[in-house]
This record gives sequence, C-alpha cells and structure tokens, in this order.
Amino acid sequence: MSQNSVTHWLDQLKDGNPAAAGPIWGRYFPKFVELARNRLAGFPRRAADEEDVALSAFDSFFRDATAGRLPRLDDRDDLWRVLLMITGQKALDLIRHEKAVKRGGRSGGVEFDLETLAGTEPTPEFAALAADEFCRLLGKLHDPDLKTLAVWKMEGHSNEEIAARWGCVPRTVERRLRVIRSLWAGEDTA
Repeated sequence: MSQNSVTHWLDQLKDGNPAAAGPIWGRYFPKFVELARNRLAGFPRRAADEEDVALSAFDSFFRDATAGRLPRLDDRDDLWRVLLMITGQKALDLIRHEKAVKRGGRSGGVEFDLETLAGTEPTPEFAALAADEFCRLLGKLHDPDLKTLAVWKMEGHSNEEIAARWGCVPRTVERRLRVIRSLWAGEDTA
C-alpha cells in the first residue's frame, strides 16, 4: 500500500497517528468547503460560513476517527460517505442555529455536537440534502454503467460484489470508480 494512499492515511489515523490528518486535510478540505457552500446556498451567514462548517466537520471527523467511533472507515469511498454525512449535518446545524437565533433563541457561537448524532438516523432534512447531492453528482455521469456503479457503491456494495454482478474482476470496478471520482472532482477525464 502506498504511503500516499487514502487507505494508508485512514489506517494511520485510526491507529492514533495525528500526522495522518494533514494529507487528508490537504486533499479533502476544499471539498468540505464546497459541499458546505452548496448546502448553505441562499442562506444568509451571520455567525459562521461554509469554512466554519468545514472546519467543524473536519474537527469532528478527526476526533471520531482517532477515537474509533467510525468503524466503517476503510477506504476513500467510506471516507467520502462519512465526510458527506458530517458536513451536510453541520450545515443543517448551522441553519437551525441561525433560525433559532433569528426567532429570539439564544445567541453566541455556533455549537456543533456530532456525539448526539452518532448512531442516530439522519434527519429528514439531511436525507433530502444527501439525496440532492447524490442526484447532482449522478447527473455528471453520462455513462449508464457508471451511474449503476455509483448507486451500488452508495448502497454499500463492495467492489467484489459488484464485480460478481457484472462478471468482471474487481480491478475493473476500481478502474471505473477512478473515472467516477475524476468526473466528480471536475476533471475532464473519460
């Protein structure tokens, strides 16, 4: 396994090595910010903005990963699902907080508490946001096979299970996943 692979960094992070957070931060923080910006689109920012949401999400991710509270965090696909969930929930928390303050609720800094969310079902609002984001990403895929693959991965199927369904080897699935990641990252690769 390469020292520069996401899987290697995740293993290091789960083993308590805080230095592994740096490469993950460098690669994923801009995506956290963009996701938060999309979720907060049209919502006025008062106490915090998309960078605050992204910082809070990364902090929660880091604390939970090093504490072993993210048991299904084995590869970049798991990482992306976790980041999508945490960042989306943080954006919703900010919106709720701002609306409460506007209605005369308490003021002060934005409080984020992933501990109260861990292990719970997503809120209907978050489920809708996640579904919207997934539909938006699927829209970037014009190949029906890539769309099918993305859906199966989001449903939690392993590369081996997908390869068996398609009658190919897992390496083919991994290659197609790289194409999807490239397209979703905004690159113009195949």
